[in-house]
Amino acid sequence: MADSCTHFLVAGLGNPGPEYANTRHNAGFLAADELAVRLGIPLSRQRFDAQFGQGWMAGKKVTIAKPTTYMNLSGRAVAAIMQYFGIEANGLIVVHDDLDLDFGQIRIKEKGGDGGHKGVKSITSALGGGDFVRLRIGIGRPGQKDVTSFVLGRFDLQEKEILDKVILTAANALETIILKGTAAGMNQFNNKPI
Repeated sequence: MADSCTHFLVAGLGNPGPEYANTRHNAGFLAADELAVRLGIPLSRQRFDAQFGQGWMAGKKVTIAKPTTYMNLSGRAVAAIMQYFGIEANGLIVVHDDLDLDFGQIRIKEKGGDGGHKGVKSITSALGGGDFVRLRIGIGRPGQKDVTSFVLGRFDLQEKEILDKVILTAANALETIILKGTAAGMNQFNNKPI
């Protein structure tokens, strides 16, 4: 799907502001930040209801964006960036947290529904369909705890010990999708322990 693309949009999902920094729901922001650092792309531009930057990777243009609309309205920023820069749906990679994956797992998915994720739901609605790549970062389910307070809570001490490795692996997966295609990324990263 992403194999023939020459301009990618990596959209890391999260909520803006210091009160949400390093929360489970901002795992997508963390992975986008890591990729931006690797590629030397400062996310310093503010437009389209997003913080974003652009650069190149092996001849492919890469736009990395973090919507500043709050999670539930992420689609507004993603659709505006895609429209302005002429990025096709096959060039969109959405990076987000996922309750249905154990913490430490990442999974690449080529297309599909929103899985109950409000950021993905907003993007699907804004684009009129779900034909885009997702990189899901597992945060696990909270058991008896309230889901909202769990996703908006910070990683616990045990999780923090491997969080850096999880985010580095997510950035590796993003690079693989951009350089080698979605199938190669799925083969390399899906169902592999961190």
